[in-house]
Amino acid sequence: AGDWVWLDSGAGVPIGARVKVTEGGQYLLVDDEGKEHKLSQVEEGSIRVMHPTSVEGVEDMIRLGDLNEAGLLRNLLVRHRQGNIYTYTGSVLVAVNPYKELPIYTSEQVRLYHDRRLGELPPHVFAIADACYFNMRRHRKDQCCIISGESGAGKTESTKLVLQFLAAVSGQHSWIEQQILEANPILEAFGNAKTIRNDNSSRFGKYVEIFFNKDGVIEGARLEQYLLEKSRVCHQAKEERNYHIFYCMLAGITTDQKKTLCLGDASEFSYLKGGHCIVCDGRDDAKDYTRIRQALKILTFTEIHCWEILKLLAALLHLGNVCFEGRSFSECSVRLLFWCSHVLCACSLQVQPTALAVSLTYRSFMTNRELVSKPLSSEQAINSRDAFVKAIYGKLFIWIVGKINSAIYKMSTSDPKYVRNSIGLLDIFGFENFASNSFEQLCINFANEQLQQFFVSHVFKLEQEEYNKENIAWKNISFEDNTQTLDLLAVKPLNVLALIDEESHFPKGTDVTMLNKMNQVPRKGNIYIPSKNTHDMEFGIRHFAGEVYYDSRGFLEKNRDALSSDIIKLINTSTNKLLQQIFEKELTNNISTLSGQFRQSLDSLMKALYICQPFFIRCFKPNDDKQSMVFDRDLCMRQLHYSGMMDTIRIRKLGYPIRHTFQQFLQRYRVLLKTTVSAVLSASACCDAICKAVIVRQDGWRIGTTKIFLKVQLSLPGLPDLTDSILNAAWYCSTSSGFPPFSISFEQLLHGLERLQSKIRGRLTRQRYLKEQAAVVTVQSHVRGYLARKSYSRKKVTVTVLQAHTGAMQARKVTNKIRTGVSSDVTIVCAFLAAKEREEREWTTKELQQRLDEVLSRSSPQAAARPEPVDEQEMVETMFDFLPDRVAVGGQEGPAPEGFEDLERTRSIPEVIEEKLVELPEAEYNDEDKEFSFVTFSALHFQGTATHSHIDQRLRQPLLHHEDEGDSLACLTVWWIILRFMGDIAEPKHINQEPSTQIQKNLGNRQNRRLSNIVGLDQVQSENETEEESNILIGEGRTLDLILLDEIYCQIIKQLVNNKNQKSSLRGWVLLSVCLGIFPPTELLMQYLESFLRAGPSSYGPYCAERLRRTVANGERGEPPCWIELQAVKTKKTTVVSVALMNGSSISLPLDSAGTSAELCQALAEKVHIKDTYGFSLYIGFYEKVWSLGSGRKHVMDAISQCEQEMRRKGEEEQHAPWRLYFRKELFSPWHDSSIDAVSTDLIYRQIIRGLKSKEYYSEKEDDFVQLAAMHYFVTFGSTNSVENAKKVVEECITTELIETKSLGKWIEMVTTAHTQVAGYSLNRNDSVMGNAVDYARQKWPIFFSKFYEVTQMSGPPLQKSSFIVAINWNGISFQDEKEKKLLELSYPEVTGVDSGRSVSLATVRGQFLLQCEDAAEMADLIQGYLEGLRERSVYAVALQDVNDPTFLSYKRGDVLVMAKNGEYSTDRGWIEGTSERTGATGAVSMDTVLVLPTLDKPSDAILVGRFYAQTHEWEDAVSPVSLKEFATEHFRQPGKEGGRGRQDRGASKEKLWAATKEPIKQPLLRCLEGNSDLGNLACISFTDILHSYMGDYPIKHVRQPIELTDQIFGAAMQHVTLQDEVYCQIMRQMTSNNSRISVDYGWQLLWLCTGLFPPSHSLLKYTQRFLESRPREPLATDCLQRIQMLLRKLPPHQVEVDAIQQNSSQIFHKIHFPNDVTEIFEVSSTTRIRDLVRNIAYKLILNSADGYGLSMKTPDKVWVALNDQDYFFDSLRQTTNQPKKAKRVREAKKSNKTDGTPVTMPYLVIFMRKLWFNVTPGRDLTADLTFHFPQELPKYLRGFHTCTKEEMISLAGLLFRVKVDTDRSQFVMIPRMLKELVPVDGLKTMSPEDWKKHIIASYNKQAGITLDEAKVAFLKAICQWPTFGCAFFEVKQTSEPSYPGVIRIAVSKQGVHFIDPKTKVDLLVMHPFSRITNWSSGTTYFHMTIGNLVKGNTFLCETSAGHKMDDLLSSYVSMYEMQRQAVRPRNNSMFPT
Repeated sequence: AGDWVWLDSGAGVPIGARVKVTEGGQYLLVDDEGKEHKLSQVEEGSIRVMHPTSVEGVEDMIRLGDLNEAGLLRNLLVRHRQGNIYTYTGSVLVAVNPYKELPIYTSEQVRLYHDRRLGELPPHVFAIADACYFNMRRHRKDQCCIISGESGAGKTESTKLVLQFLAAVSGQHSWIEQQILEANPILEAFGNAKTIRNDNSSRFGKYVEIFFNKDGVIEGARLEQYLLEKSRVCHQAKEERNYHIFYCMLAGITTDQKKTLCLGDASEFSYLKGGHCIVCDGRDDAKDYTRIRQALKILTFTEIHCWEILKLLAALLHLGNVCFEGRSFSECSVRLLFWCSHVLCACSLQVQPTALAVSLTYRSFMTNRELVSKPLSSEQAINSRDAFVKAIYGKLFIWIVGKINSAIYKMSTSDPKYVRNSIGLLDIFGFENFASNSFEQLCINFANEQLQQFFVSHVFKLEQEEYNKENIAWKNISFEDNTQTLDLLAVKPLNVLALIDEESHFPKGTDVTMLNKMNQVPRKGNIYIPSKNTHDMEFGIRHFAGEVYYDSRGFLEKNRDALSSDIIKLINTSTNKLLQQIFEKELTNNISTLSGQFRQSLDSLMKALYICQPFFIRCFKPNDDKQSMVFDRDLCMRQLHYSGMMDTIRIRKLGYPIRHTFQQFLQRYRVLLKTTVSAVLSASACCDAICKAVIVRQDGWRIGTTKIFLKVQLSLPGLPDLTDSILNAAWYCSTSSGFPPFSISFEQLLHGLERLQSKIRGRLTRQRYLKEQAAVVTVQSHVRGYLARKSYSRKKVTVTVLQAHTGAMQARKVTNKIRTGVSSDVTIVCAFLAAKEREEREWTTKELQQRLDEVLSRSSPQAAARPEPVDEQEMVETMFDFLPDRVAVGGQEGPAPEGFEDLERTRSIPEVIEEKLVELPEAEYNDEDKEFSFVTFSALHFQGTATHSHIDQRLRQPLLHHEDEGDSLACLTVWWIILRFMGDIAEPKHINQEPSTQIQKNLGNRQNRRLSNIVGLDQVQSENETEEESNILIGEGRTLDLILLDEIYCQIIKQLVNNKNQKSSLRGWVLLSVCLGIFPPTELLMQYLESFLRAGPSSYGPYCAERLRRTVANGERGEPPCWIELQAVKTKKTTVVSVALMNGSSISLPLDSAGTSAELCQALAEKVHIKDTYGFSLYIGFYEKVWSLGSGRKHVMDAISQCEQEMRRKGEEEQHAPWRLYFRKELFSPWHDSSIDAVSTDLIYRQIIRGLKSKEYYSEKEDDFVQLAAMHYFVTFGSTNSVENAKKVVEECITTELIETKSLGKWIEMVTTAHTQVAGYSLNRNDSVMGNAVDYARQKWPIFFSKFYEVTQMSGPPLQKSSFIVAINWNGISFQDEKEKKLLELSYPEVTGVDSGRSVSLATVRGQFLLQCEDAAEMADLIQGYLEGLRERSVYAVALQDVNDPTFLSYKRGDVLVMAKNGEYSTDRGWIEGTSERTGATGAVSMDTVLVLPTLDKPSDAILVGRFYAQTHEWEDAVSPVSLKEFATEHFRQPGKEGGRGRQDRGASKEKLWAATKEPIKQPLLRCLEGNSDLGNLACISFTDILHSYMGDYPIKHVRQPIELTDQIFGAAMQHVTLQDEVYCQIMRQMTSNNSRISVDYGWQLLWLCTGLFPPSHSLLKYTQRFLESRPREPLATDCLQRIQMLLRKLPPHQVEVDAIQQNSSQIFHKIHFPNDVTEIFEVSSTTRIRDLVRNIAYKLILNSADGYGLSMKTPDKVWVALNDQDYFFDSLRQTTNQPKKAKRVREAKKSNKTDGTPVTMPYLVIFMRKLWFNVTPGRDLTADLTFHFPQELPKYLRGFHTCTKEEMISLAGLLFRVKVDTDRSQFVMIPRMLKELVPVDGLKTMSPEDWKKHIIASYNKQAGITLDEAKVAFLKAICQWPTFGCAFFEVKQTSEPSYPGVIRIAVSKQGVHFIDPKTKVDLLVMHPFSRITNWSSGTTYFHMTIGNLVKGNTFLCETSAGHKMDDLLSSYVSMYEMQRQAVRPRNNSMFPT
């Protein structure tokens, strides 16, 4: 009982039935329709068991085991009852009309099915649409989808759904997409009607071809219509209507229009009431008319067009009311009763009424060259009228389709590179077989025969692919197709359609003669069924779906489809332009027959289909009554036949239709396999063994790779071996059970098997119960043991914790007393400790017992959930009790370094005011909805079951994945340390080891270590646990793999999330803040960490965020935090350090953890007003050592930390480290001028004088000391001489050792004498003497003002040592050993070049040195800076070649030239005025032919000779390191002869196409462009622009602007991809073997621009990379390499890019405007996208988040354009600025007489503002409130967009007044004039100006005491409560909704789209959430929205010029919500999401 079987239904197709056993043991079968059938013994043999796949149904009917008609039909039935209307048959989709709305056509479903493989999700029409779209984009092949079925099956809806899906996934919301969609309402109105079967039946076929560009974006479409049912216009069957448009027109047009057209109700017109059905349930004709008018407007139908259409439709209705009455048997006339309709019709057609009457009642014909008119009978007149009406309507329909195509169809371009593919949708009528079939049915069935052949051939291919996939050989498989039927109808000679056409051309041809001819043609086969007799007018044809009999009456008339000549003449006389237009062909040409037209259209359709990859949708109707959940088996079976599905089955049956996977087959038939065999064979071999045992035919099965293929089911009769096997198995079972064998019937066998199964199931259940019972007992015992152990462990841990805390407390007390010097005697200390230990032991025992009782009593969760309140200030003080109480300026502890003691006298010690900390608020971590929440990060990256929130136990594995096992173990140790630090676990017992020693021992070397090296740190303990543990984490974190840094941060954050313990949480925030000041996380964690900090408590969140920002900006630290940093963490204030100046003063400066020496130097320079800051550096002193930190990116805190670590190594306390900071001069520039900056000169001077006394500056010459002392004498005491003064000077400047070598008197005498000389030339000016002293020291001691680098020589000229010190100063470069012995000295003219990587390559006249150095980049930059500065200031150059041109200065190679920097020539273009020292002549010099020497003085002859030969050799060698020669051999055209300027010599060699030339080219370089004249011409123009205009070789006076040239060079290449390689080759060619350095530099500029636009092709890429890599010294080469494959721009370079590279800067900056009228400069690049710039701006402004912000452009025309986040920044700028009318700009340029070639550029502003208003809470982000929220919301408020009360306006006016005047109460009198700036425009008249003034002053006084910023925030807080806060408002005109006003206000906000009445503002008409807006688009003046699902959505069309803004806002909000959904929700594969 319960089994499913197949039962013969008596209708030819078996029906499913279930076996049921009655109480009497009798078997019954209950079929699928609920009917019961008794089972007789005779019927038992005919019963077939149902395959399991047929029981519950399958999604793909290919997987059915019962692959036959019954299986298919039942599968559709089962799924229909389940509510699943879609089913696959392979790639064919069967869609059963549900006759009800289903929630499966939403935008969510579109997103769900997009980019999913077919079959991955449940069957859906969207899946087929996506498969079309995916295959088109992937294979670049056209696709088509054939949608067929009977009327009412849902073809039209399926077509619309596919269209909607394609428009949605195209993703552009473009106007063309909307136009394509809007064609449907028009076509349905004019081509659909209500029929008995379908309320919206399409009465025509259509083929829609949608065109896509290479990016998959819709760019157009084209419509083709087939066989409109024109007869419906005149006649309708009962309960059917005419076409929708007539009823919609009468219901929707205005009263005035009705009067004009003389129209009334539908019941007044004969053509509309013929079917006795005027109203269609479920349709609103008036609303549909509005929808139609919207669609017509969108598709560019003008009002005139619409009115002309209405006139023609009205004429048809009036013409239908014209009746005819015969006067006699042969004549007729128009009845006078309906003369009115006749006249109205004539007026609408714009013809004469009498002419219309004559054309309808008479027929003219020629007889013997005479025109004769014959009156018609009334029946003939009616037919003539109806033919006229049908012709007008048919032609009007064709014209409308053509008009639609003109709007949506875009012709393809002739460009061979232009890529366009299409998806075609064929919505065509299915096979028809009615009681009476006519000519229309013949054409329809002919089309279906064509499509059936196409379908069968496609299915045959799919079947073949299945066999090939499974490696099944199939041969000699043939199937019957419908070729014979097609031959009969249209292919063979004398075919049916040809005979009909032939007879139609005979004037005397009739339907009878036509039928006789068809019957008499001899035909093979039985496809054609002739008439039974001569009186029978029917003939039959055997179609693929069955026999159809056609009534031939009326065939010829319908096929001719022609109007009488009288009607044609009438139309010719009409003044109706539309009527003339639609009959244009009839008025000029002969028209072919209807069948001829149809065959021609069908042939072109089939050609299009055969080149496409097809998909099929077979639409089925489950019943004729349009009721849901009713399934008519006979109707559906008939549709299965008609749809061709059975042919699919037939083809499969010819092969191996039964298919099982190996596992399925074995599961069912394993009983037939010997058990000994199954144990050793594979699954496929077992299946093969079963088949060999039971199947007789050798070809009855085949084994594939994953499936077994069978001809028939094993359970089918005809296999006797199978029955024997089953009986033998039953016999075996009975004997083994103790029962004797017996002969059994089928019923007995089933009964026995059931009993056997019952016993086995019972035994298995009992065994399973016993096992489960034993398992439960085991689990219980383990649980009890676990609970007992856990209880014991908890108590043990508690005791240990108390012991540890008690011991630690006692130890700290003792240690503190020892440190404060209680006694220095060891004996006294020991005695004291012993006494204290005895006292404390007793106290500890008592306290321990008390606390233990308290801990054990807290076992209840209620007690544990009530943490004690914690004061944050007290907690922080407790944590940092090891820090000094007083917060002072850093760098003042202990003694000063040796030699700097004198600077201590004047040091000021300003105190720092401590900040009182607020209590840490208790708050749940709740940022799940944020884009970068830590919840999301944990879900994506945490291992195992680790969560994002706080726990108080050890981890079993690290949070993140680590490859190294040691790292994983160490991560767990870090976790343990963090738990200890935060107090989440108890401290272990202290070990007897010195903490610092143990830590240092474990830490070891800090460089290149993995985290696994700190495994074992569990044993570390320190008295100052906070510092030690944080240093362990941070000290290790600095040198670890990046992912390990994230591990530390993740562990800390995890312990902060939802941490209920305030003490623990506060400790965690402290630890996090310390870490953030040392090292940043990786990019993987960065945004999540920033989001976490923004959500953190106000007392730590912003503080930590700022520390992170600073650390990211300045880089990670190299050392652990120092004491003053921990002091800063304690107070959360910036550390203040004291920096000493050499004049004895000191400056206190703020310094944070990320502070660098550059920042301190800059701050100090600004504070003391130093102008010339070059060469000043920050120094740090520690004991006797003083070293430079430079003025770069070195972290100051790292140097301080090193000093503290040195103190620890000495066993002393770190906080007392005696470090000092000094500001000193380290380097001079060669062009130093002491007179420029008196302040810097004074500091340098003081430094020099101090250096003399401290022996820092030493000279072997006494005179040096005397001269400097004399200058100091003058500076100090002036020109007055005095022995006393001289003595003081000597003591201040001369060292004691020098004084002792001579007497003091002698030194006084020498200094006094020198002083007299100084006073003589100083002119009483101290500053000039100071400058002289500085210059004297600079010249005498350059080595003392040097930068030193330790290097190792890797290669180069031999030196005495390979490891030495390089000293670099203003005078040159010196190589010295450690004893300061000079190994080599080089002046800068001797240096020819420098480069760096991991080492420094120094090219000199003495050879090239390769020096390895840790600071290689810094060293190379310093040398390069000196070289470049000297070249800029140098006037000396040496000639590299001979120049004998009389036009210019003549000189010889090697001549020294003196250049005039301010001459008449421009160096920008490569020319300068020069004078030859050899000849004295002056003239123009090309910069390409000379070498500028880096010197300020004339170099010696030896240097000149060496430099000349080195440079010329280098220049000649570097002509072409790597060229395009190899590439040119394969890809360039054949070279011609060199030519140009008529100077070509005979026998000249062929041109080198890969090397530079000065001649234009006449052909492109690339061979692929030779045959294309257009592109070749563009290539030649581009080369001319590159050669002459941009890289010009001659000085020209009038040049074009660079932006013009770059537009011409790159513009064509951006449009034609083939030209891109040509441009690359042209540029690189001109840079190869080019002797002009200036030209090469300009070439690099072009190449830099080019690499920022598009990459070279794959074939050119490697050559371009080699070209760039071989020129490492070129400044732009590296940049070009980085840019070459990064992007693909759409437009040429922007003006800003060109300007930047013209100034030799690869850095580009752009001004960004903010709503508060503030502007800032931000760096951008060619590769910057809009989204990158938005995030960068938000980061620089320190906004909480970049979400919701965007960039817009504003032009002078006040056009605002939102910039797309995905676009490149400069492309967006160009695209927007290029759009305005160019002609207007050119005219304006001409008016302003711009004739200098300057391009007309349009100014613009780039504005950064808030775009999306979500998560906006005033007061949370002050920067956002003041910069964006307030200035953006204020104008909306003042314009009256919000609804507010009078009291609210008064309060807000008071705030706005305070914003305007602050505290200036004198402005009260100006309030009446300022009202427009204070009060909404619609509220001004609510009170008089004086009343407003009175109330505003009162409100202003109430708000006294608040600042301007607070007033702005208060304003925002007040209006943020309003529902329209943050909305973008648009006022539009609309006609879509009659119940709405003509002008409405649309407000777009985060909730959705609001419709507001602008007059009342109170009436919210409707609010549409974004989830209900399924589609939208914008045009130039329109905006369109679709609300609801894709099947029956409401549309809204409005007129507005701001449609693009609304489009952008909707797209942005929808995208934002979609990203949020994807971030928090897992991927859902269900079609029906919950």
